[in-house]
Amino acid sequence: MQKLLIFLLCGASVLASGCASEGPIAKGLEALPFMYVQDIQQGNVITQEMVNRLRPGMSKNQVTFVMGTPMLIDVFHLERWDYYHSIKPGKKKREDMVVSLFFEDNRLVRVAGDLRPGVPDSALDLKQADVITVPDNKQHENILDKAAEFIGLDD
Repeated sequence: MQKLLIFLLCGASVLASGCASEGPIAKGLEALPFMYVQDIQQGNVITQEMVNRLRPGMSKNQVTFVMGTPMLIDVFHLERWDYYHSIKPGKKKREDMVVSLFFEDNRLVRVAGDLRPGVPDSALDLKQADVITVPDNKQHENILDKAAEFIGLDD
């Protein structure tokens, strides 16, 4: 009986160690509803807002300020920067994004890839501007103002 228990324990540990691999056992375990699969994110975070801030003629320092340090700088093509972002959220399908920036004389010339510059930020700011109404100051008087008004010392 003890030998059977030892064999079952060894078999269970071998199966559990397969969770980290890409084998059929791991894929079968991932399909179970109670199994947790961690989100895997790699590369630079790239958003449409970041790409919208890019303008032709920007220097490499300005592009680095907006986009961050590139994931790939090819030694043979120093005038091309590649930003790569990959995310696999849990049990869902992996999503990949690539943005390539091309420079000439240390100035941004062209943007290629999955995200392209769209509407300028100034137009977005006008559409998303918040309208703030300032209330009348008389509505929020403090107790001293009310006492002065009661006595007749206000304007």
